[in-house]
Amino acid sequence: MNFYKYQEKYLFSFKDFEEFEEVSSTECFSNDDIIYFLGELDPETSKDSFCLTCPSLMYLEKESLDILKINSFDKKINYPLVKKIYDRKIKYINTNKNNWKEILNYNFPKKWKINILALGDVGSTLLIGLKLLGKKYIEKIGIYDKSENNTKRWEKELGQIVFPFEDGKLPQVNVVDYENLFDCDMFVFCATKKVPSLDSKVDDVRMIQFEENSKIIEEYAKLARRKNFKGFFSVVSDPVDLLCKKVFLSSNTNEDGEFDGLGIAGEKIKGYGLGVMNARASYYSEKSEETKSYLEEGRAFGPHGKGLVIANSISNYNEEQSNYLTEKALRANVEIRELGYKPYIGPALSSGAISILNTVSNKWHYSSNFIGGVFMGSKNRNLNSGLEFEKLDFPEKLYKKINSTYENLKGII
Repeated sequence: MNFYKYQEKYLFSFKDFEEFEEVSSTECFSNDDIIYFLGELDPETSKDSFCLTCPSLMYLEKESLDILKINSFDKKINYPLVKKIYDRKIKYINTNKNNWKEILNYNFPKKWKINILALGDVGSTLLIGLKLLGKKYIEKIGIYDKSENNTKRWEKELGQIVFPFEDGKLPQVNVVDYENLFDCDMFVFCATKKVPSLDSKVDDVRMIQFEENSKIIEEYAKLARRKNFKGFFSVVSDPVDLLCKKVFLSSNTNEDGEFDGLGIAGEKIKGYGLGVMNARASYYSEKSEETKSYLEEGRAFGPHGKGLVIANSISNYNEEQSNYLTEKALRANVEIRELGYKPYIGPALSSGAISILNTVSNKWHYSSNFIGGVFMGSKNRNLNSGLEFEKLDFPEKLYKKINSTYENLKGII
């Protein structure tokens, strides 16, 4: 193992870096700040960086869904860096990325500037949620919509929401123009071209939206590349998981159609769709004594739609109960549509506003993230040391089901 100091940052690696100042392991690990492990992974199917949560990740050769599993190897290791790992103070950096040194200087904002594209049903509801709940973590919310009057309307309406006689202002809402959409810490994509009518008989309407929405999101992914955007690109429009992959490919491909990795890093693209599926499973789980355990023991995995996996419990997994909750979560939007309404409030708040606020406040939440070239939904959190996935000791039957979803997503785009 080699230990280095570079620009007041401490680094360590199995590789030799002659351009860095060598230091002792004691000096490196006694530093209170985040330290950086320099590794090597495939630039097209791996993240630029992530939180090093266990020793085995230093030996990672290829990202896969196994990153969600507890590794027995880690239980046997005990040496000085373990405490640093368990304190979440080590960030893995993929040195196969051309611009990997830039990652050393990125830190979470103390208060975020968030820009929202499109103020339809979902975008406007999400905006309300962020305005009301975001005082502690959000400084400003920028809004942009193709309809100028709609944008002006929401700027005025949201500007007239206050809590009287309380210290601290709610986040300010400002209109932004097209060219300044990526002058922010997080960009939230809520645009959609086609929303199926209420009389549509298709169970999973999200795939109908993919073709048209992918054309829209490609434009903004390329704009983000042109603006050298280093913040988070958040996708709320359906189907979130596939649109995230579209963002990754479009922003990291040059004008000659070649992948160069100079766009948005995989770990900076997040799909917000799983939060409401967890919320729907929670809602239905409370209606039966058999499934109430989901609230404390259950987990949700996969996409916002077909391929979703709801596990009633990790420690006491029951296939029948899990299948029941999965089906209820998948059908929940259909039940709202059958009442004559579009099911957008739950997604806008549970998947959108609440999950985004948990992201910017370093809290656990559900979202889709880049794993081995696939955007896969699971429980995770974003720390200054990088993206951390919850690692679990999966029942074999459950893991096979989740992996099947992962492989299916890999084959779509």
